[in-house]
Amino acid sequence: MEPEAAVLVIVLGPTAVGKSRVAVDLALRFDGEIVSGDSIQVYRGFDIGTDKPGPAERRGVAHHLIDIVNPEVQYTAADFVRDALAAADAIAGRGRRPIVAGGTGLYLKALIEGLFPGPGRDPAVRAALEAEAAAHGLDSLFRRLEAVDPAYARKIRGRDRVRIIRALEVHMTTGRPISDHFRDTRPPVEGRDLVRLGLELDRATLRRRIDERVERMFARGLVDEVRGLLERGVPEACPAFRALGYRHILKHLRGEIGRDEAVILTQIETRQYAKRQMTWFRKMAGVTWFSPDDQAGLERHVQNRLQ
Repeated sequence: MEPEAAVLVIVLGPTAVGKSRVAVDLALRFDGEIVSGDSIQVYRGFDIGTDKPGPAERRGVAHHLIDIVNPEVQYTAADFVRDALAAADAIAGRGRRPIVAGGTGLYLKALIEGLFPGPGRDPAVRAALEAEAAAHGLDSLFRRLEAVDPAYARKIRGRDRVRIIRALEVHMTTGRPISDHFRDTRPPVEGRDLVRLGLELDRATLRRRIDERVERMFARGLVDEVRGLLERGVPEACPAFRALGYRHILKHLRGEIGRDEAVILTQIETRQYAKRQMTWFRKMAGVTWFSPDDQAGLERHVQNRLQ
């Protein structure tokens, strides 16, 4: 790993807060290039609904992990970690600063903390556990968890069905507690100095920005974008169409809802998503929070960390 790759700037925050603009500002100030951390901007053709930055917004700054896969591909968090680190190392190898910018919490968590190294799902084991829960109650499964993995049982609620069943599934398939597997997780960015910048706005301002952005997307031709994707043979079931907002456009094109309702539902869904993003990011350690309009403060903080 090149020396410059040991420093990685990460710009995170809710949708519509201004991450792309701030990342470009920082890239221009610190001779950087941007690695997108958006799970849908990776897909070709999904431009307006993802607010994908165009040439004007990029202002000459190189962007990576945008338009890299076809919509039918299931691009995973593991794919992102691999590609993001490769891009960061290549950027640093050119003597420039890698800046990750995005709001997909799972992607950023996977990059910063690592991916769970345990086994995949076992349908037979999971079905047996579900049957036991149905026959004897969830409490019986939780007592089993307390016996085989007391450390993990203390971390979760006794009514958390998903985590209880997953923990027992892991123990039954590997013979080891899930807490041991978590301890084996190694952060992909281990050995790198992370500069984590969180962007936040008051609720009313963020809500207004979200609503205005959705309206701009529809005005720019979001419905036509989706219609064109369908006409080119992109199936409705593809992973990219599960993204925020696109579901309502599909309903509109099927005649199930009107255009105005699609706008309103997309605004509501986006506001709810932004709230979940902030809940996710607030749990991340080491994030320093700024207003997206505090360019001087952001630049000063990054400069201090780079010295």
